[in-house]
Amino acid sequence: MFISRASIWFSMLLAIWVCAGTSKQTSAQVLKKDDLAFRKQTYTDKQGNKMPYRLFVPANYDPSQKYALIFWLHGGSGRGSDNLKQISGGNENGTHVWTTPANQAQLRALVLAPQCPEERFWSDPETNEISPHLHMALDILASVQKEFSIDADRIYLAGQSMGGLGVWALLQSQPDRWAAALVLCAFDNFTNPKAMARVPLWVFQGDADMVVPANLVRQMVKDLNKSGVRPRYSEYHNAGHDVWERVFVEPDLVSWLAAQKRRN
Repeated sequence: MFISRASIWFSMLLAIWVCAGTSKQTSAQVLKKDDLAFRKQTYTDKQGNKMPYRLFVPANYDPSQKYALIFWLHGGSGRGSDNLKQISGGNENGTHVWTTPANQAQLRALVLAPQCPEERFWSDPETNEISPHLHMALDILASVQKEFSIDADRIYLAGQSMGGLGVWALLQSQPDRWAAALVLCAFDNFTNPKAMARVPLWVFQGDADMVVPANLVRQMVKDLNKSGVRPRYSEYHNAGHDVWERVFVEPDLVSWLAAQKRRN
């Protein structure tokens, strides 16, 4: 095991608690700010379970062309049923960076942002098991792929904090699906690290993060390298858990992602 399970579980709970607290403080502002560019939808499975999600579709979408897709897994503050918090507040940067005209010119992509229910998680951080909610999010992804012209070789994973745990789980359980992945301020107790070797990966961390300590992430990256995984690693000086404020202004973030394709 790379990192003790007790450390992972304790840190993850802290992360959720901190993010949820931030969410409550800003909820009044968040709920007044919607973005109609992101289509508001709800998915219902065969058992009648529902999951809200948002979908950005580029202007002048042309079904005769193939589009990339960003599959966004929000952090703890995005949980709920309002179908808004997963694309606003602390999750706004990670969803909206891809939608600007300049970035769409580099990476013509849809952005899919499902919303995990309150007090639920995308994955089990101890076993890397995909939660029922993440399974439903994958069903939403499948439905979007059927409805829109998506390039299966350019589906990108991105997640922060709790969402990063979901990304780690998907990279280990379904590595052949993804063109590349971004993980922000999240670590994992890997159960199948070698599976990730085929997926280009960029990991981000703040050295002043009081929720997910940087020394744990540094060791995690070292262990990944020993397993044959070669992640790109960026650590920001004086950055805390809200590292997304630095990540999504990285000058070559969009161009790096756009250059990646699924490895067959």
